[in-house]
Amino acid sequence: MTGERTDPYPPTVEYVDGAVVLLDQTALPEAERYVRCEGWQRVAQAIVDLEVRGAPAIGITAAFGLALAAEGSEAGSADGLLAELGEVAEALVATRPTAVNLAWAVESVLGEARGAAGGGTEDVRRAVIGCAQRLAAEDLATCRAIGDAGAPLLVGIDEVITHCNAGALATVGYGTALGVIRSAHLDNPDLHVWADETRPVFQGARLTAFELGRDGIACTVIADGAAASVLRGGRVGAAIVGADRIAANGDVANKIGTYGLAVAARHHGVPFYVAAPLSTIDPDTGDGSAIEIEQRPGVEVAEYRGSAITPVGAAVYNPAFDVTPADLVDAIITEAGVLRAPYGPAIEAALGGRGTKAGG
Repeated sequence: MTGERTDPYPPTVEYVDGAVVLLDQTALPEAERYVRCEGWQRVAQAIVDLEVRGAPAIGITAAFGLALAAEGSEAGSADGLLAELGEVAEALVATRPTAVNLAWAVESVLGEARGAAGGGTEDVRRAVIGCAQRLAAEDLATCRAIGDAGAPLLVGIDEVITHCNAGALATVGYGTALGVIRSAHLDNPDLHVWADETRPVFQGARLTAFELGRDGIACTVIADGAAASVLRGGRVGAAIVGADRIAANGDVANKIGTYGLAVAARHHGVPFYVAAPLSTIDPDTGDGSAIEIEQRPGVEVAEYRGSAITPVGAAVYNPAFDVTPADLVDAIITEAGVLRAPYGPAIEAALGGRGTKAGG
């Protein structure tokens, strides 16, 4: 990279003085407001309420929630503390079922806790806090590696399109899909991003545009329904999105509307890329049909800022995610490099030989 990398965006999640501090993403872009969570229950509520969102970010937030539970526990034995942490872990994982990073981070922390149980409760507490902090540091490094791995795919491209927010706000920092864009922008300051607004919560209009504006990267927000028309214009050279879960065969669960963008990109001959850490890959899920799709409250669609936009009694269907089939994905960009189809073998190799339930 020839440009100079800077980090102008605020931190998404931090563990500070025995509390989890989150940038409240429901307040953006109007205000940069922070939420201080002093108990794991408040952490769980912040995840449910989308005060923190994005698969990697909620995983790290849940890990810090376990750290809060460990610090606040009055258990008199290591086994008692492990039992408490197991109950907290179950509650945290249930907050948002689609994003596999959440369960992965929680299980990583529990594994460290179990390994330290022979030393007593204080060793377990130290292990939990230390693991959560390490995962946070690793997430930032992972995102930078994803950005640098994917940037060569955008060489010679001046316009890209993205959906939802897969940037610093969806991670500890730097981002996945936006991390690739950030890294590419270092060598191509003329790079321009089309950002789908991403109904119904407007993560693209509110958050992606906020981040790119902070970085000085040109961005144009469009209605979700305008994406196909923009692609038909012939100027967009690539579509790039993040992911909340990737199945063993390469099927990708991401924010609702991603599937439609992938279909439109394929029709117009525009490569469709997915950027995600290896922790987003779920080798135990054979294909996208087995991915649980979170259903969000209908009020997110039926109201806007407290005012009704649908008639009283109108039915609302509000899935948070959809699944894009692997055959619409041109590459999956990870910290281990760029994976290409057939994804079953590529994913297995990237995961170090761990068995998958799919062969491609």
